[in-house]
Amino acid sequence: MKLLSASSNRTLAQAIADHLDTPLAQGEFKRFKDNEIFVEIQENVRGEDVFVIQSTSYPANDHLMELLIGIDALRRASARRITAVIPYYGYGRQDRKVGGRTPITAKLVANMIVTAGADRVLTLELHAGQIQGFFDIPTDNLFSTPVLERDIRHKHKNVSDLMIISPDVGGVVRARALANRLGADLAIVDKRRPKAGVSEVMNIIGDVEGRHCIMIDDIVDSGGTLCNAADALLEEKAASVSAYITHGVLSNGAVKRIQASSLTELVVTDSIDPDTRKDKGGTKIRAISIAQLMGEAIKRIANEESVSSLFE
Repeated sequence: MKLLSASSNRTLAQAIADHLDTPLAQGEFKRFKDNEIFVEIQENVRGEDVFVIQSTSYPANDHLMELLIGIDALRRASARRITAVIPYYGYGRQDRKVGGRTPITAKLVANMIVTAGADRVLTLELHAGQIQGFFDIPTDNLFSTPVLERDIRHKHKNVSDLMIISPDVGGVVRARALANRLGADLAIVDKRRPKAGVSEVMNIIGDVEGRHCIMIDDIVDSGGTLCNAADALLEEKAASVSAYITHGVLSNGAVKRIQASSLTELVVTDSIDPDTRKDKGGTKIRAISIAQLMGEAIKRIANEESVSSLFE
């Protein structure tokens, strides 16, 4: 097999390559003066099983076009099989119609990836499980749960003091999966807006008094929900509040907001390269690597082995 990295997260791609003891394939992703993207595969890939690693994070459109053009270049170079490895699937939050005359852009992006020539897709923690069905090719959606669990156990020796928190009702399944692995209790933040333009009112479902609360979610963007939820948990006499989020988008002043919040710590994975985010820095923000998880999944796909057994 061959690994090819586009430009969105070369650090993660190199870490995956190191884990697999496989060098990254030579390829050039550059821009012309009018910002058109040009891709050249600089080594023979004929008959090869090629994995293209690219998060479609900020700037999402540029990184998406790099992925599509890279796939097309590989297809025209006669690669035997092309797998799009997308640690962060941009546009994933547009997975359904939210009103009249609105798009389902997650499906549109899936169509584009298939049309470009991808034979299969490997992603991490899709915003909604049904996005797997948007692809008409095999799609493996990994979960960051094992990576988060390992870090939490390292940080918290006494798991009995922990309370896993879902910051909204929609994330209960994700939070419960981690709580079950840790043997910890689960609580839910129920948020609602009384009317448009009025601040969220939050109710805590579960007894968090004296517990070290860890919020679990797939994406942190502006950080507003996390910060408000942390305040609500502390009002209910939680001992501390931290958060583990898979994809650290962190835009629109999120880093400053997190830094000034009552959160003890925000832990994100390196599915998005911190250097490509709009907001950077923050002493409360820490990144953990998914390279081993992604690398193991890539190896299993290449060897035609089970991927789902990674989470058993």
